[in-house]
Amino acid sequence: MTISYNSSLQKATFFLTGFQGLEDLHGWISIPFCFIYLTVIVGNLTILHIIHTDVTLHEPMYYFLAMLALTDLGLCLSTLPTVLGIFWFDSREIGIPACFTQLFFIHTLSLVESSVLLSMSIDRYVAICNPLRYSTVLTPTHIVKMGLSSMLRSALLILPLPFLLKRFQYCHSHVLSHAYCLHLEIMKLACSSIIVNHIYGLFVVACTVGVDSLLIFLSYALILRTVLSIASSQERLQALNTCVSHICAVLLFYIPMIGLSFLHHFGEHLPHTVHLLMSYVYLLVPPLMNPIVYGIKTKQIRIRFAKKFEFVKSLRGFQ
Repeated sequence: MTISYNSSLQKATFFLTGFQGLEDLHGWISIPFCFIYLTVIVGNLTILHIIHTDVTLHEPMYYFLAMLALTDLGLCLSTLPTVLGIFWFDSREIGIPACFTQLFFIHTLSLVESSVLLSMSIDRYVAICNPLRYSTVLTPTHIVKMGLSSMLRSALLILPLPFLLKRFQYCHSHVLSHAYCLHLEIMKLACSSIIVNHIYGLFVVACTVGVDSLLIFLSYALILRTVLSIASSQERLQALNTCVSHICAVLLFYIPMIGLSFLHHFGEHLPHTVHLLMSYVYLLVPPLMNPIVYGIKTKQIRIRFAKKFEFVKSLRGFQ
């Protein structure tokens, strides 16, 4: 059956997929997913609350951490309705407008996260390599501009994707292999040539994630050179220790992305469940682990979190 987006916009639908063959276990499978989503929401909101309420944390490093938490929160919420909708209510049908909207937010926020990680690496570079200029380079105005430019760049680059998909007729199966909409998967359902989508998709990845990862690597090469020139081994360790949390966040973002890319290109013989699990790892593990990493490795965040926890316990004891 051929469904044209233009001829029947509201009636045209795609069908999302949970874990094929395990539909009877979707109720049980939803339990770890609910735990992950709840942890992501609570963890990132806690980070945002601590930074917002503690004036001593109103510094560039923590502003960028707040941007990362907001991005992770948005990425989590963009997939939550359809994922839990399938597990709880077997709600597989999604209209094309809703699907393209979800696609836009997923891809945009993924690019924003890459941009924020680059901004955080610039923060570490200036703090370690040019500490005397730190307060003049990373002013609140500059930080706001960096955040807005990250969002604007990502949104403008992803915005053409729904329109590129809109021009297609979808004559193949309308069943998607994930519980959410992705550009790569939807365009494969089109009847006509998808070469333009392929080229534009590669262009977007190259000029965002590709450039960002290269600049992050370069910033850490310069940081390492500066750190190795420090005479005191204790000062070297202190300087490197301020970068550990960010390095973990970078690895949590890029390793699943690279793994998923390899899986798409070389893992066609692997079971579909492997592809599905890897896609969930890519979308859910960074938002899940970033608050935990920063909560454990960043002393200021850890201390504030402990104080908040002790305050809540004292209130319960008073009651």
